[in-house]
Amino acid sequence: MGDYHGFVDLPSGRVVRLDVYIAECLGLMRRSQVKARRLSATVNGKKVKRSRPVRTGDELRLSWEDIPPLDIIPQRIPLNIVYEDDRVIVVNKQQGLVVHPGAGNMSGTLANALMWRLNQKPRGDSASAAGLRPFIVHRLDKDTSGLLIAAWDCAALSFLADQFRARTVRKVYAAVVRGCPPERSGVISANIVRDRNNRKRFTVSEDSGRSALTYYKVVKNLDGCSLLRLRPKTGRTHQIRVHLRSIGHPIVGDPVYGQPYGRQTTLALHAKSLELVLPGAEKRTRFVTKFPARFRELLVR
Repeated sequence: MGDYHGFVDLPSGRVVRLDVYIAECLGLMRRSQVKARRLSATVNGKKVKRSRPVRTGDELRLSWEDIPPLDIIPQRIPLNIVYEDDRVIVVNKQQGLVVHPGAGNMSGTLANALMWRLNQKPRGDSASAAGLRPFIVHRLDKDTSGLLIAAWDCAALSFLADQFRARTVRKVYAAVVRGCPPERSGVISANIVRDRNNRKRFTVSEDSGRSALTYYKVVKNLDGCSLLRLRPKTGRTHQIRVHLRSIGHPIVGDPVYGQPYGRQTTLALHAKSLELVLPGAEKRTRFVTKFPARFRELLVR
């Protein structure tokens, strides 16, 4: 049995269906699973249907059955595991690995690898039979490498997701960008909205979209580019990539928002550190990774 308690957080004035909020904003389950898991919901203390509109400030309580995820196929895919216990797992995701199955990527994803890992744990029967599954707490783009945390149970998912929503998780990224910002450090504050001309891209906007905030610091000047330390305060899709492009310094090797740099043909963006409170812990834990090989090649230029 899973449960969740929290308050709705949406851009000013936006109203969405409850099932849409659960799937797209909370990431607890897909919309198609809401009915199958017999989800029960109250908004501001009153029991409601999944079609009920919600807005910022609404108090939300959810409970659901933990139906086995038969659609996630366990696959033995090598993972760089940074930390693991009975509640969570932290991996250093390799570049090119899709996080969750979707259109065109139903296998070979991080979720498939985590399901295989879960089934290897000494639980008697398989994880699927026990109604367990890996819950992806947050995501990284396919071409972004680095630290990512997943939960093994619903309670751990809720505990971690609350920290991401409250923006108390400290995420630090490293990126190599074209050129060098004139200021050694600064903040990029610009709304992000889906590009009307290309639905696979996002762009900045002054009068629409979702607010986004990214802090940056120039760490090192390179030949025609620079190494930046980035701390996103919000977690919008493609946020860092869009923000850096908007100030005229796209990430090296970005296939969507930039151009290749010399022999570098892959995205030079890496989630380098992750700091948060683990389930059952009282103090924050910080995980740190080294630069991947593609960064080391750029840093010696």
